[in-house]
Amino acid sequence: MLLRVRVTLPDRPGTLGQVARTLGVSGADIVQVVVLERLGGRAVDDFTVVWPGAARVERMLAGLAAIPGVRVDGVWRAIGAPTTTGQDAELLAQVAANPVDGVATLVDAVPGLLAADWAVAAVVPLDWASRSGEAGVAAIGHASWRAPSPPRLPEVTPLRARAITSPEGHHYAVAPFGRAGLVLVVARDHSEPLSAAGFHSTEVDRLAQLVRAGAVILGDRLDLVGTPPVTTVT
Repeated sequence: MLLRVRVTLPDRPGTLGQVARTLGVSGADIVQVVVLERLGGRAVDDFTVVWPGAARVERMLAGLAAIPGVRVDGVWRAIGAPTTTGQDAELLAQVAANPVDGVATLVDAVPGLLAADWAVAAVVPLDWASRSGEAGVAAIGHASWRAPSPPRLPEVTPLRARAITSPEGHHYAVAPFGRAGLVLVVARDHSEPLSAAGFHSTEVDRLAQLVRAGAVILGDRLDLVGTPPVTTVT
């Protein structure tokens, strides 16, 4: 299976090599490394690895924990192939080519791009400020195929791009389209024995950029999301 392993490590020569060797010895085949952050002598890296299904992840975690200064922030199953350069542009091109299904295209594609489990386009009523705290304030405009029914949504208001972690340990990234009360919610579910990392600020920024670009492409079509279709009686 494909796993995403997020590691915080000292940003000094040799440490990344130690992490890579440890992953290899434990049975992981590294297919991608993405640097999420380098700050204050520390780095946050995402490793995408092919992991033998019968092997125990605990062996890998123990090996990484033995490296001085290394902390494992999360290990979780990744959906689809590792992300590559140009995938965001390709997704937006698909949205532009078929704007009728543009929001659905974004919702269905984003979990794969962000190593998440599912996503939904939620519609928040225009009077959300006066209904703050009301359960079920957001309706579902479109849900990806892995989304639970009904989806577990965090409190998405006020509408701004951010990462959220629920008390149950589920991780979310939310980004508003900027009109029609529409917001894209992406989720990583908490599950044992694996534990996903929360969404990093770079991932939230990436989601927000995709949503903003999608909003420019789709324009007035966003107003129709969540609106019941009109039936013509003849």
